[in-house]
Amino acid sequence: MMKLLDVLSHHADPVPLKQLALETGLHPSTAHRILGAMTQSGFVERGDAGVYRLGIRLLELGSLVKSRISLRETAMPAMLKLHAATGESVNLGVRDGDEIVYVERTSSGRSSVRVVHIVGARAPLHTTATGKLFLVEDGLERIRDYAKRTGLPPSTAASITQLPALERELDKVRRHSVAFDLDEVEAGVRCIAAGIRDDGGDLVAGLSLSTPSERFNPDWAPLVRETAEQISRALGYSGADKPR
Repeated sequence: MMKLLDVLSHHADPVPLKQLALETGLHPSTAHRILGAMTQSGFVERGDAGVYRLGIRLLELGSLVKSRISLRETAMPAMLKLHAATGESVNLGVRDGDEIVYVERTSSGRSSVRVVHIVGARAPLHTTATGKLFLVEDGLERIRDYAKRTGLPPSTAASITQLPALERELDKVRRHSVAFDLDEVEAGVRCIAAGIRDDGGDLVAGLSLSTPSERFNPDWAPLVRETAEQISRALGYSGADKPR
């Protein structure tokens, strides 16, 4: 697959199967089988004349990678500033389906946060402060779909597992533009999160401050929100509400 992608990337025009097989060293039947699977997934497009070119799915993935790299680079200076002001771990999380994926983190040497906020780690939307921000963005109908689809499984004894309680929690998030995770993902760890928006007003990430429960300070919420707003402005967000 990688050989085929590499060869296709070097041709501006669509390439016939025979030439692809020749340049990759693959048997034509093998190349045809792999190209068929790649066509179904959108990585390759097949023309009427039996020629192939790179597909739109690669453009989508490339744009996603670009946006996340840009987001991380843009967010890091503000994250470091927040880390310096609080002495606690600062995390950058993005949504991937029904989970939050942590793509960047500033680590505190005195922090006991160990599990969910490791870069690359995942956690459910309904238990994470950042995930709650994205659920609010979904609206009531999609929140209920999420609850039905996932069953709201608990991560700790403090996790929200019932839809009415989740709806009440998300109403608070909606009103205050900040979300909390109070020992809901990992016992002994609490978080405050605020949303980061891009130039189109879309919620693209959550900035969260995570602390051991004994050092948790809810008065840091305005600072977290201000930092997230600073990153949003750096991404081109004007502050105007996105049309619904």
